[in-house]
Amino acid sequence: MKPLAFQQHNHQRCIEHALERARGICRQRQVRLTPLRASILELIWHSHKPLGAYALMELLRQRRREEEGANAAIAPPTVYRALDFLQQQGLVHRLATLNAFIGCDYPSNQHEGCFFICSECQNTEENSAESIASAIDALACDDGFEVHNTAIEVVGLCPECQERKP
Repeated sequence: MKPLAFQQHNHQRCIEHALERARGICRQRQVRLTPLRASILELIWHSHKPLGAYALMELLRQRRREEEGANAAIAPPTVYRALDFLQQQGLVHRLATLNAFIGCDYPSNQHEGCFFICSECQNTEENSAESIASAIDALACDDGFEVHNTAIEVVGLCPECQERKP
């Protein structure tokens, strides 16, 4: 069976689950999930495709235009501050390969992520990479290097895109 990110499905359940977990985590940590932060998290979870900060900014503008009927300006620092908060709380990951953000599947657990990124459709699946992170830590220790963060990004073709290839 294909991982959820690589299947056609209704993302509403993904969105609701992510927001419910985020609210619980923020309540537990006594930090504030503001409406803007929640909106950005919701937009990130609309698909399993990573989104850049400027794409998120444009989606927020469109949403505010539809809701308020006016041109609602959103400054880049506002979006970046919200993304920083979401990263600090473990609710999203930044993918360096794409300079974009993806929702975290395991926000309650401290973990090292391994991301399979489809080069065709951009869908991204997060997996746990504990054994790989342990191997990296061992190599780093041998070299006297202190690891602060490990994120592994693997680019290839998802099952759907492989099926479409001739």
